[in-house]
Amino acid sequence: MVGIVATSKPIWLPFPSSPTIPISLNSDSITCCPGICLPNPRSVLHKTHSFPPLSTFSAQKDYFFRTHFSPKAAAAASSSSVGSPESTEEPATNVKFQTILSLPGCSSPLSLLGTGYREKVFAIIGVKVYAAGLYTNQSILSGLDAWKGQSSQVIQEDSSLFNTIFQARLEKALQIVLVRDLDGKTFWDALDDAISPRIKSPTPVDESALSTFRSIFQGRPLKKGTFIFLTWLDPTKMLVSVSSGGLPSAVDATIESMNVTSALFDVFFGSDPVSPSLKAAVSSGLATMLK
Repeated sequence: MVGIVATSKPIWLPFPSSPTIPISLNSDSITCCPGICLPNPRSVLHKTHSFPPLSTFSAQKDYFFRTHFSPKAAAAASSSSVGSPESTEEPATNVKFQTILSLPGCSSPLSLLGTGYREKVFAIIGVKVYAAGLYTNQSILSGLDAWKGQSSQVIQEDSSLFNTIFQARLEKALQIVLVRDLDGKTFWDALDDAISPRIKSPTPVDESALSTFRSIFQGRPLKKGTFIFLTWLDPTKMLVSVSSGGLPSAVDATIESMNVTSALFDVFFGSDPVSPSLKAAVSSGLATMLK
């Protein structure tokens, strides 16, 4: 029988049958120590948790590991999009996003529509991986008159609106900010596992684009605070920039495949987004702007 006692230190519960705790990050594998570190019960009451680095986890089917969505956090994320004139804070991760950005390859500054976060759940413990924010060229709004006066819920559930945003030949960018250390291969494998099922019959152009995309992250350590920008210039072309020292000054790669660029957009803003809080916040931001 196992008892839990409130202490000032974490409590370690060993797993007798397995030396490694298996988890999945969209099928990518990472290695873990033989046990789960549960937080002090007092800290649970205050909703402050201490997690081991993501690089200490590994994969196995018998443990539950999935995307988590908190409606409360999503609502907070939506309201955070209003923020201060210069920046807004994603409340679940406390990551600050500038409200207006100028990025390499973009013809004009981009405005923030909303922020959210990506979280994985191991057993009952949520592990936040990154915060994210969507920026768009303000001119995109002029093509969304059909949704004026619609509620954020209606906008969130309308795939045609997000398809209109994607098809617009104007820049939009997704900023990803890591909130824990992660190796590049793990990040890419998780992304690839989300993109690949959305491309039913990849062409040689698609394969080449995915290979270019993969090469950016292979063998590259991604530290907490790293910025990753995915910037769609038009439906067929996307720029990728990675920076560990603030906003990027250059482009790391150009991806030219509509199947790949549209699949990636769908990963975040399709019917089954990897960050529901981000899509909810963007929908709220759009509803506010289209009143």
